[in-house]
Amino acid sequence: MGHPNSSRRIYEGRVINLRVDEVVTGDGWSTTREVVEHRGAAAIVPLLDKDNVILVRQYRYAIGSDLLEIPAGTLEPDEAPDHCARRELEEETGYRCGKLTKILECYVAPGYSTEKIHFFLARDLVRTEMRTEEDESIRPEILPIAALVGRIQEGNIRDAKTICGLYRAMDLISSEGACYD
Repeated sequence: MGHPNSSRRIYEGRVINLRVDEVVTGDGWSTTREVVEHRGAAAIVPLLDKDNVILVRQYRYAIGSDLLEIPAGTLEPDEAPDHCARRELEEETGYRCGKLTKILECYVAPGYSTEKIHFFLARDLVRTEMRTEEDESIRPEILPIAALVGRIQEGNIRDAKTICGLYRAMDLISSEGACYD
């Protein structure tokens, strides 16, 4: 716990801002905290049917590798998380959903970031058209739900938001009637 003595923004970007706070803790210690400011995001576990999910494979520049992920995206300013989830689902997979259920929300890295991800389960999917952004190269892949744990354990699915979202969705799917009533 603490309160900032001073705060200065040292970077403003399209997706994140970075600020440095000089903080006095409850015990009277002075320290510096670097905070990544992020609007938050929505992530979606799209159930194609009772046995399959749609994931997306995309290149991630920061790690120099492709990752297999659940569809997700950053909230626009003042955008509701469910609206972002519907938008990102269609943009990245080419599907709209009839049912969208919030299943989880969590902070990504609260030690240095304000980013919160809102997770949704998308059901009753209807094929439309992908509308990826110019700088995105995304390929949807259909995977059997039964293979997901193995893919995670083998290291084929390595993205934290994807692992969190899939485990939560699989927990709900295993509950009787949670997904297809």
